[in-house]
Amino acid sequence: MAPLQLAITLLPDTFAVCRLPAGAELPAWAASGAFYAVTRTVDELSIVCAQGQVPAGVACQPGWRCLQVAGPLDFALTGVLASLAQPLAAAGVSIFAISTYDTDYLLIQDGAVEAARAALRSAGHTLA
Repeated sequence: MAPLQLAITLLPDTFAVCRLPAGAELPAWAASGAFYAVTRTVDELSIVCAQGQVPAGVACQPGWRCLQVAGPLDFALTGVLASLAQPLAAAGVSIFAISTYDTDYLLIQDGAVEAARAALRSAGHTLA
């Protein structure tokens, strides 16, 4: 099987990954903007949203940039995240992955954008 060659776009915003208590209601600030993701588990409510939307006092990790894989991706396609995560890991770039029905997103720290671009290009991916 030939290596995957994916088209990737760096979204313009800077994001934060936030943690609220498991029983917290979804706050209005979390569910706005062009891109946000919400995951509830029995242990927490995790929110990824534009950094500027997060109110003071909310537990969060700021400074994330988002790489969007061009989609939609076929559900039968295998190795998508691996084809991205492996070269990024080899370059020392940490990721926070989010998958949707149509595609995948990788959040990387703002300071790692250039290293991520170089690693992904070397792996055969294209970046817009």
